[in-house]
Amino acid sequence: MNTNQKALELFEQNEYEKALELFRHAAKESRNIQSLNNLAWMYSYEVEDDNKALVLVKEVIQMQPLSYFPYSLLGEIYLRQKKWKLSSDALSKSISIQPSKEAYQNLAVAKYYLEELEEASVNFLRAAGNSDVVMFYHVKCLIELEKKSEAKEKLDAFYEEADDFIGEVAVADLYVELGCFNEAIQWFEKGWKEYWKTPDWISRFVYALFQTEDITRINEVIEESILQKDEEIKSAHEEECDENWTESDKEEHINQLLEEKNEYEYMVDRISSGHIPLIEFEPEITGACYLFGCKRHNHPDYQE
Repeated sequence: MNTNQKALELFEQNEYEKALELFRHAAKESRNIQSLNNLAWMYSYEVEDDNKALVLVKEVIQMQPLSYFPYSLLGEIYLRQKKWKLSSDALSKSISIQPSKEAYQNLAVAKYYLEELEEASVNFLRAAGNSDVVMFYHVKCLIELEKKSEAKEKLDAFYEEADDFIGEVAVADLYVELGCFNEAIQWFEKGWKEYWKTPDWISRFVYALFQTEDITRINEVIEESILQKDEEIKSAHEEECDENWTESDKEEHINQLLEEKNEYEYMVDRISSGHIPLIEFEPEITGACYLFGCKRHNHPDYQE
């Protein structure tokens, strides 16, 4: 059994430190595509040190690997560093070697931040399930592209029984973006008892209700949200402090809760004065195992 295989076995056994040492040793034995790529992946995913990983994966790229693994890893690192064009180039190369859902999604994220919305939309769709977060990203791009009929058609098809269903409030949020307030309210109501109440999505719910002039329901939503926040504040005051939860931590937490309560108290006034609560949208990158020789994912050793 070679050093890389021993390292992978230790990694499978959750012996991360020992595995990392062996991956380092494998790279010292032979600085080849497999050893450097695997060590780079460990630094990026397990040590969370993208700077060390980047040095290694750049060295791998100079060897012109025939596998998509190093290019996908490089693209992810550049995404985290917000180097959108470099990420786009690396992920496009990865896809040209072998397409993968992860690379399509990450390329879409890079294209979104490069304001290349058409390409972002297309690549999100390539990675999307029927009702998952990536389909959510795709529909959001369609809305920004003013393709609202297509966006609504796809949003109408979201299925809450799907295993990868993104959630009722997320669907409601997109209906608000489309200006379909009755549909938005239906989905907010579905999520009302399921979701923890926070000002970000409650403000969007109240905004939709305001557009349909449902003042009675607005008052109920605000009243229940404030009541829940009062209960949180009461519990926070009663919470005992220790070395892991200091008086300073407690005070900061209570102040945050009071700020949120204040948001509820002035929410109707702000919205009736013309304030439009914005959707929070930051498409997330994804990842995968790019370890050569990983038996769990049936990855062969690197071959020229």
